[in-house]
Amino acid sequence: MATAPVAVYAPYATLLLYSLGHFSVDVYSAALGVFQPLFAQHLGLTLTQAGILGGVMVFAGSVMQPVYGYLSDRFQSRLFSVLAPAVAGIFISALGLAPSFGWLLLLVTLGASAVASFHPQASVRATAGIDGSRAKAMAFFISSGQLGYALGPMYFSLFLAWLGYRQTWWAALPGVLVTAALLWLVREPPIALHARRRGFDWEVLRPIWRPLLVLYMLVFLRSVVQISFTQFLPLYLTSERGFSLPLASLALTLYSAGGAIGGFAGGHLADRFGGRTVILTSMIGAVPFLALFFYSSGPLALAALALGGLVLLATNPVNIVMAQQLAPGQSGTISALMMGFAWGMAGMVFIPLAGIAADHFSLHTVLRSFLIFPLLGALLAWRMRV
Repeated sequence: MATAPVAVYAPYATLLLYSLGHFSVDVYSAALGVFQPLFAQHLGLTLTQAGILGGVMVFAGSVMQPVYGYLSDRFQSRLFSVLAPAVAGIFISALGLAPSFGWLLLLVTLGASAVASFHPQASVRATAGIDGSRAKAMAFFISSGQLGYALGPMYFSLFLAWLGYRQTWWAALPGVLVTAALLWLVREPPIALHARRRGFDWEVLRPIWRPLLVLYMLVFLRSVVQISFTQFLPLYLTSERGFSLPLASLALTLYSAGGAIGGFAGGHLADRFGGRTVILTSMIGAVPFLALFFYSSGPLALAALALGGLVLLATNPVNIVMAQQLAPGQSGTISALMMGFAWGMAGMVFIPLAGIAADHFSLHTVLRSFLIFPLLGALLAWRMRV
């Protein structure tokens, strides 16, 4: 008697597909900064309105990730992640069609919500079934997103130069194609077939809340530097250090691309030397390179910036894997806490503070002072017993 074919779950193929999805989603999550000057030109947006858009992007795309992590743990549907590249691509790429600030808010909220929906579930399922080198697999997944975030501004700049402000909706096509590939090729991992939960189990966290809090604070402290540099580097370099806009954009790309390489290397090193060692080394090692960036010029400054990003973001996948190992049954929510929520809270608190402080001092002074945060992270990692 004939039997139905059994789908084979291929962990590394799934890792590759979800990493492609991560790259795609983060390309779109990095697009808003490219559009902001054009919103002022075409719609007359004020700086306050531009700041509101940025805040909405951080809140809907990052701070809300634990909500989607909870929902993905609750319902175990792959649609939380596989639909996200298309949804993010469609709404973010349509920003050039918005006739008013209200429409911009709606499109940014919907596009950022897809970004938030993708990350918690995808970070779990991308490495499901990979036992021997999960940190390396997570590093590949995280670095794919970081690379997408680094190339996103360049991608949308090319579309704007090629097709113009009103035609950037064509930029959604890769996201739609990635979603089609995920829908067609990705199957539910075996654990999802028998591990459907009623909700989040808070009892699981009671014995591990202290190490989990330490890991969260380490991500938060690192993210203060990461997100502040990402937000303010072009403005700082053009207004206070005499860089041209293309060169300032290149500096931001080098910093983000260095972070992508660092995340990939950090996963490999964690498998060999342990997560705590990598975190401690990263927090201490990033400071000299970033300090050199502030006190040098020319190619040396750009090289120091790239190396600083590489060393600082080497901890990106390590924190996530360590947290998932503490509470494997709640991986979606835990991943969201370690990724979007920590990153988003750092941005919501310190981006406005940096702007206010820079009005009274300078961006050079403010960004340089943020180097204290990795050192605080090093002290925390030194006492960590995870």
